[in-house]
Formats: sequence, structure tokens, C-alpha cells
Amino acid sequence: MPVQSRSKVSTADWPTSIQSLLATVVIAVFVITFVIQAFQIPSESMENTLLIGDYLLVDKFCYGGGGIWDRIAPYRKIHRGDIVVFHYPVRPSQHFVKRVVGVPGDRVRLVNKQVWVNGTPLQEPYVRYSALTRDNFRDDFPRVDIPAPGLEAGWWLEMRKLVEDGALIVPQGYYFVLGDNRDESLDSRYWGFVPRENIIGRPLLIYWSVRDVSDQMPLASSPGDKLYRFGYAVAHLFQITRWDRTFRLVN
Repeated sequence: MPVQSRSKVSTADWPTSIQSLLATVVIAVFVITFVIQAFQIPSESMENTLLIGDYLLVDKFCYGGGGIWDRIAPYRKIHRGDIVVFHYPVRPSQHFVKRVVGVPGDRVRLVNKQVWVNGTPLQEPYVRYSALTRDNFRDDFPRVDIPAPGLEAGWWLEMRKLVEDGALIVPQGYYFVLGDNRDESLDSRYWGFVPRENIIGRPLLIYWSVRDVSDQMPLASSPGDKLYRFGYAVAHLFQITRWDRTFRLVN
């Protein structure tokens, strides 16, 4: 009898177990879709704030979605200085991460690398300059008299209509963004504004950071190089992890 009783209880618990599993899956999907998403930093444009090999958790909930829920939930506005993840306007399938420098209505210009917004110089202790040579378009922006490598043709034509007294006026519903590594960043200077609807959220946490292993591995030239790199990284996981950056908040 005790054995039969346990069997009956176990069978009766199956619907409850399935319901719990489904609830867990639904919550996980909701969190991944609307609240948190993982991203990897692929370029040096945000150094030294974010490095190649940083893995981020991005808060997708903080700014809202621009709909009716924005009036109910405690979303925050996008401010100058915020780091944002967004769909690249030129190729929306790609994700970019940059820092907001100009919000709607701002008048933005760069003079000898210094950013001015509404006639006031910005204090940007996080900015890095790495180039040894000067670039007139990049360092003194906006320039409507000279093009530059990497400049989008459509933006070149649009920008000329938005410059007044040497400053670029940010339209309503758009944001002007720059990389912290100012000399190595293709940003709003080269392809234009970020529409509000393109902004996904803000980086919240570096949950893992790993060094590039390319210069540490023995030479490999077989078709299985990628598999070899993966195996090497797994075998040397402790050594290549940047422990001082792991679980660091992004600001």
C-alpha cells in the first residue's frame, strides 16, 4: 500500500511539475525578450570604457518602447552621457554601442576634438584619443566643405541642411552619439543620428571579459582553425579571462 500511495502522489504531481516548467520557460522568454539581452563588444570604438571581448547584459526595460506603457511604467529618459545599444541605422540587423552626446534640440559641434553642446564644452573624462595625426573632418565637426573616408553619402547631404552657425542641430526624435575612443569610432559624425525607435537599451553589467587569444596560440592554418581557437580558449579559460572586469557595472 505505501508503494501504491507514493505512485499515485507522483502521478498526480505531473500536471503541477509541467505547469511549473512552463511558467519558468515563459518567464525566461519574457526576460530575454523584454528585459535583459546579452551582447558582445566586437570593436575598439568604446575603449577604454568597453573593450573587445567584453560580454554585456543590456537593460532593455529602462527606456521603454515609446508606447502607452511609457506613461505607466517608471521609464527614464535618455540623457547626454548615457551609453546606449541600438540598431545601426544604416544596417539595422547590426547592433552598435555608443555614448549619447546630443539629445533632441541640442546644437552639437567639435572644435579641435573638444565637444561643445549648446555653446558649453562637455566634460568627458572617459574619452580616449589614440590617433597621432589630425583629421579635419573628425576633429572639427561638422565640416560641410570636405568629405571623409567612411562617410555615408546620404548623411553628407542631410547634414548640410542641419548646420547653423557652425553647429549641428539634433532633430526631434533623434540622438547624436559618439564612441569614447574618438579617433577610432565610426559614429554619428559619419552616418548620422540614431532614431529613438532604434535604441534597445543601456549596458548594465559586464558579466564576462576575455582577452584575444590570437597572439597567444601556436600557428594554425588548417580548415579547423575556428574549432582550434575555441578549444584553445576553453583550455586556457582561467588565463584569458579579465577577472578585474568580470561583473563590473557599466557607467
